[in-house]
Amino acid sequence: MKPRDESAGIKLVATNKKAFHDYFISDKVEAGIVLAGTEVKSLREGGCNLKDSYARVSPAGNMELLNFHISPYARGNRFNPDPTRTRRLLLHRREIERLASRVKEKGFTLVALRVYFKEGRAKLELGLAKGKDQADRRQDIKERDSNREVRRMVKLKNR
Repeated sequence: MKPRDESAGIKLVATNKKAFHDYFISDKVEAGIVLAGTEVKSLREGGCNLKDSYARVSPAGNMELLNFHISPYARGNRFNPDPTRTRRLLLHRREIERLASRVKEKGFTLVALRVYFKEGRAKLELGLAKGKDQADRRQDIKERDSNREVRRMVKLKNR
């Protein structure tokens, strides 16, 4: 059996760069999104914003995505859904229970990391995240700068 390429059939729509800056991401989970027809068309055009979106477990036991903005479809009609409505996420019951127990721990939250189409279906990558403080952010910036400097020196040396 041939190994499957993870990036095959994936069309990236949007990423949440702010999440990687503000949080330590410890675990990632792929979930399906329940969308209306015009929302899918708008996503295919890249009309979404993940900036402040997060997930939670609803009282009914379902996973919900909040603050995920999908722009109204330009050629849609007056029945376009609300751009920031709460959307249901499709996960197995065990995954929901596992994530819910981890979120109950102090400081953890579920943050939306990326939206993409995989084999024609809209998918969302959720990250189990713990917030960074100011010192952690400064440390990340120092590491990034030093890595950039090392790459620059290696590049100059190889010329």
